[in-house]
Amino acid sequence: MLMVSCEVVGYWALCVGFLKDNPTQVVESPSMLQEEEEPQPEEFVLVEKTEEDGVVEQIIFSSGGDVDIYDLQTLCDKVGWPRRPLSKLDAALKNSYMVATLHSIRKSPGSEGNDQKKLIGMARATSDHAFNATIWDVLVDPSYQGQGLGKTLVEKIIRALLQRDIGNITLFADSQVVEFYRNLGFEPDPEGIKGMFWYPKY
Repeated sequence: MLMVSCEVVGYWALCVGFLKDNPTQVVESPSMLQEEEEPQPEEFVLVEKTEEDGVVEQIIFSSGGDVDIYDLQTLCDKVGWPRRPLSKLDAALKNSYMVATLHSIRKSPGSEGNDQKKLIGMARATSDHAFNATIWDVLVDPSYQGQGLGKTLVEKIIRALLQRDIGNITLFADSQVVEFYRNLGFEPDPEGIKGMFWYPKY
């Protein structure tokens, strides 16, 4: 079972997670160690629906990490997140181990090649590529919330991390959405683990 420890500090909750009841350690000789393959990006249609006017909307999941920072800033504005410098957003994306996105693509009848593409969701993870990973910035456009898209983003990232034998997964979450993560199998404060913060004192 995947567990996460959450410590609410002001606006944020620090969550520390690990796989419970997994005491097995595998010790490999140097000859058995191989270079890890880079995660292969995947892309597929998650949802497709046809509207009354014939417009077809597809929601595309991608783990390729292709995010336009201006589109991301627009999405952050929609969910009410404070603005961050674009150069730092760009650096955060480039230094992430994994970035998963959801795009809405709307296709009107008879308008081949004029598809409307919009970023509607994103989540990312950083990692040491061995033991630990942290999930960050899970967000879904408010007009698409309530459809299980955020759940899908988090589950896909967790599955990809576990496939790479990364079992200590942490995340940061607004205290109002701790229940959302609890419903995904995360557990606050397992075995008394607490998150700790260090802030500069100016």
